[in-house]
Parts: sequence; C-alpha cells; structure tokens
Amino acid sequence: MSTPFPFTAVVGQDDLRLALLLNAVSPAVGGVLVRGEKGTAKSTAVRALSALMPQVDVVAGCRFSCAPDAPDPACPDGPHEVGPGVSRPARMVELPVGASEDRLVGALDIERALAEGVKAFEPGLLADAHRGILYVDEVNLLHDHLVDLLLDAAAMGASYVEREGVSVRHAARFLLVGTMNPEEGELRPQLLDRFGLTVEVAASREPDQRVEVVRRRLAYDDDPEGFATRWADEESAVRARIVAARELLPSVRLGDGALRQIAATCAAFEVDGMRADIVMARTATALAAWAGRTVVLAEDVRQAALLALPHRRRRNPFDAPGLDEDKLDETLEEFGGGNDSDGSDGSDGSGEDEPDPDPDGPGGGRPPQDGPDDGGDGGDGGEDSGEVPAQGRPSEPSESSENGRAPSPGAGEQSPVRAAEPFRTKVLSVPGLGEGAAGRRSRARTEHGRTTGARRPRGALTKLHLAATVQAAAPHQRARGRSGPGLVVRRDDLRQATREGREGNLVLFVVDASGSMAARQRMSAVKGAVLSLLLDAYQRRDKVGLVTFRGSAAEVALPPTSSVDAAAVRLESLPTGGRTPLAAGLLRAHDVLRVERLRDPARRALVVLVTDGRATGGPEPVALAGRAARLFAAEGVASVVVDCESGPVRLGLAGQLAGELGGTAVTLDELRADSIAGLVRDVRGAGRGSSRSDIKGAGRGDSGRAA
Repeated sequence: MSTPFPFTAVVGQDDLRLALLLNAVSPAVGGVLVRGEKGTAKSTAVRALSALMPQVDVVAGCRFSCAPDAPDPACPDGPHEVGPGVSRPARMVELPVGASEDRLVGALDIERALAEGVKAFEPGLLADAHRGILYVDEVNLLHDHLVDLLLDAAAMGASYVEREGVSVRHAARFLLVGTMNPEEGELRPQLLDRFGLTVEVAASREPDQRVEVVRRRLAYDDDPEGFATRWADEESAVRARIVAARELLPSVRLGDGALRQIAATCAAFEVDGMRADIVMARTATALAAWAGRTVVLAEDVRQAALLALPHRRRRNPFDAPGLDEDKLDETLEEFGGGNDSDGSDGSDGSGEDEPDPDPDGPGGGRPPQDGPDDGGDGGDGGEDSGEVPAQGRPSEPSESSENGRAPSPGAGEQSPVRAAEPFRTKVLSVPGLGEGAAGRRSRARTEHGRTTGARRPRGALTKLHLAATVQAAAPHQRARGRSGPGLVVRRDDLRQATREGREGNLVLFVVDASGSMAARQRMSAVKGAVLSLLLDAYQRRDKVGLVTFRGSAAEVALPPTSSVDAAAVRLESLPTGGRTPLAAGLLRAHDVLRVERLRDPARRALVVLVTDGRATGGPEPVALAGRAARLFAAEGVASVVVDCESGPVRLGLAGQLAGELGGTAVTLDELRADSIAGLVRDVRGAGRGSSRSDIKGAGRGDSGRAA
C-alpha cells in the first residue's frame, strides 16, 4: 500500500484542513464538500485525513463493522454478543463515479445462489464505509441513481436493499466527503444540502508559498516513506488532539445565547429548512472542543456560519456560494448579548494567518469568497466560470471567448443586455431510444431504470436477469444430471436485463446575435429564453455548448461542457450587431457536433437554434443557410428553432429553416411550459417524419411550417 501524503504537510488551505478536522472530531457535523479548481490538494488532503482518524473497535469477523459494546441488532452477520472486539484503522472507502448500484449497496451473491441454492448477501461500499469515511472524487459527476442511494443512506443512517429476492438492512453511518471542480457542473440541491460543511479552495498566488508546495511535493515523490517519517511527529500531535477533542466534546456547553445567534443567523440568510441550524450547532460545538474549550463562543458561531451556510443559500444553479460577512457580523452583534469574543484562539475570521504546517494552524479563518490566499499543491488558477452574483443572474466577464478572439464587431454593435427573468420551459427531447449517459431528458437503454425485458449478453454480463436465467436453465436440469439443490447453469443460460431510463443529451445552443436581433427588449427576452433552457438542461443533467454568430463569422463561445452556469455567463456577456451569417453559425455548430461525436459517440445531440430566420451575411446567404441546414437533416440531428421574429408582419423564415433542418419551430411564448400550445413534445429529427401530427401544438399556425 502506498504511503499517503501527510495531512500536516499540506501547505496552506487552512479552511479545508479545519473543516476535515472538525468532522474527525464530530462525525455528526455531516461531512465536507470541497469545491475548487484542479490541482489544489483537494484529494490529497482528504486521503491524508484517514491516517489521522482514531482506530475503531469492531466485532471480529463482522463484515458490517458493528461496535462490540453496542452491536446492531439487525446486522446481517448477527446477532452479536456484547463483548470485547478488535481494533482496526478507520477505513476510507472511495466511491468511483462510474460505480454500479450493486457495488454501492451490495446485492445477492449470484454465484452462491446458483451453485448452492442459498440466498447470500454480498455487502457493498456503504457497508465498508460504516464508521469510516466515504470519499467521492468528482462528486458532481456522480450518476443520479447513485446520488439517490447516498441521500437515502445519509438521511437514515442505514442502507436498505430490496432486490432479487434479498431483503437486507444494515447500518451505514459514515463521514461523507466530496470534491468537485465547479467548472464541470454543479450538484443536485438535495445532495448539496446533505454535506454539513463546504469550503472553496484555490491555488495560492504567492510565489513563496507555491515554491514550498513544489518543494514538498517533489520531496514526497522522491521518497514517500522518508517524507512521511519527517512529518510523523506533527501527524501524531494532530491525532492526539483529535482524540482529546472527541473526549471533551460531550462536555461542551452550547448556551442559549449561542443558540439564539445560530437561529438568528440562519433566519437572516433565509436558508431553507432546519438542517442548517443543526449543522451550525454541531460545528460550533466541535470548534470549541477543537480549541480545548467547554463553552461555545460567538467566534465559534461565526466560523460555523462561514462553513455551513454558503452552499445552502443557493436559489438556482447560477447562484454562487457565498456569505455577506458584514451582514453576518451585524446579526451576531445584534443577537450576541455580550457573548462576543475578540477572536483569540485563531478564530477571528480574518483569514490572514500565515501558512503553517503545524497542526495548530487550521484553527480558524474564513472561507474566502474570491478564493483563499493559501494554495494547495500548486494547480493552475483557471477561470471559474461559475462565479455569478447572488441575485441569480450571471455576471459580465470580458468579451473574450474561451477558444480564441471574438470576431470583429459589426457595424452598429450594441453593448450586452441583461437577460429577462427565466421561466419553466416545455420539455424538449430527442426521439427514439438512445444509449447515452444517465440523465433526465430522453428515453434510453440504461444500466439503471425500469426492467423492460431480457436478452442474451453481448460481451461481459453486467446486469443479470435472474428470472430469465432460471427460466432458460430449468428445462435442461435433468439432461445435465442435476442432483443437488442448486441449478446447473451454463453460460448460454445467462440473460442480461434490459432496462429503460432517461439519458442526458448534448444541448447545443446556436444563438443569432446579429443586428436583426439587436432591439434591447427583444434581445433581453431571447436571452431569458435561453437562460430558461439552460436551467432546464441543468435539471436534466445535460451537457451544453454555445455557438454564436454575428458580423461576418461564427464562434464557439463555449465548447460542450457540463458546467451550465459557464454557458449562462457567456450568454450574459453576448453583444449584438452586424450582419447575420446564418450559414456560418450552422456550419460551426455542425463542426462542434462532429468533434463531440468522436469524443462521446453515445451521447445524442439536440440543437436549439435561436434566430428570426434572416440570413444576410456573405454571398447567397439564404441558399447557403439552406444547404447548411440540410446537413443536420441528413444526419438525423434533432433540432428545434426558437422563432424570435416579432412585429405585426412576420415572414415565417424560422419555420422554413426548421423544415430544412428536419426539426420544428416554436415561438418564445410557446416555449413556456404554461402556454396553451401543449405540454410535452419530442423534437423530431430527419427521417422520423416532421409531419404536423408530430408537432401538434408545437408552433404558431401555418406560416413558417414549410418542409
């Protein structure tokens, strides 16, 4: 087993280390979500924590880590007698993003069931993590079905398995730690709320600190064991401090004054539910124990708020986590009742402590809102495209795009306008049955979902259909000489379960930013509609991309990504003006889809073209746009045209363009879910019949519906 990087050797990242240590002191705090750019020691610090966790006493031979002094009466390996047990290190179990449901919760031991004719349960990762740490790297990329199982286990402290004739319940209380890069997408709100604390990390911009990061990392890579030995004393000191804080924790008094401050703070910041109050109380108590005190002070409440509230204040995916510290201080002062503190003991929240590898270092500080001054392991400071203002509206970054310089401004270019308020949109889905990544948009064959049948496995068997397998093997038992209780099963008898669920798609937005769209009120409505579709894409776990066209060219404003809020930022800063190079926009979108098919061939695309249908850029612009549109129809790409034409006289050009694409057209008003045009509609791709029956209620009248 490789030697982990010492926890105390991590440079800076005081808030990250403090949050992890508080959970080690009091696992009831509820875990930590670590958000930050790549290369900031997120995974390194989490993996190093397991070496500091006190050992646990378990019943010898119990696969579910029952405590010997209070064994679980419902343990599948029980019942156990109360008595002495054995000590072992606390486990840190890693949940891979691509893990199966069986691997997480456990399942019937198929081999024993078929060979011996007995029901035997094979425990999963939740059983392994009981009384330890469950670590999920890139937790924001975790499949929804695994998220649901984690939510259930975290809420109930137990895992229930009801499948394939097996009914098992076992304890599953663990410290949940997740790391994520916000640029790759955000977490579902339900899972976000399950993390007790959150911290934001970023690489240091101080040269001396970055030098120290590199120096320590190189020393560790050259001689891991020798490097760990040099930090052994510091590691032992922190381990002893955790044990002492755990022993002190039951004696810590959370007075009425501190409780009132906690309640007032949660009310002032309008957090949902009561979980925030409970987490803050537990965190403040752990902070006092970590500092060696038996009384919770105002400084503990303040630090607890900075760790427990930022991620609970998000109202939509485009809200950046954060806390108004002036408002926090005012609330604490108003309800302090003389219980304030000068912040000695390292908890003054100044965030200006010098980096110190000493275990006493992470004793306070606040999660900085613009990225901490302390760095981790020297990752590059990438653009955080998810940073948006608290009002839920994306900020306005510079006009430079991610993949190069924007096209030259066209004549009459206008400055960017703000998007109108988003609304709930109709469901747009790709027709047919796909096989892409799990999501919530289009029908697909998936590993998880409702079972629709069985088939012979193609390649390795991944999901056994037990009933179909038994049915295939049963007629041959006498011929195969069966004599015992188990079935005689051969490979030809095995059947793969076929399941149907929902997949996530690539939603590629192609937005007309030309002069014909430049009326400020009109462009605001258009941006509001696209923002609404982005919110829908976030909820349905899609990837999104953004292509814009204006002036004389088109550009990829955002390559396909899981970060929906990054697309919102690019959209908000989009200027308008100039001619309408519609063909260039379509061809650029076609190139994006071609490249993305090579990267992820199973993910189907949905093109959302936002335009009034006019084409004025280049020679023969209308004919070129028609030929470009027919490329999508020939390849069967699902598409929808959001018709932005306005005024009393309408030309119906967007509807004609939709016919060329083999898709449908819908007006801005019809895009709303509460409009009378219909509730749910499939976007018909080429070759699937773009008839009126397919698009009933999808658009406005007959004009613009030319095939």
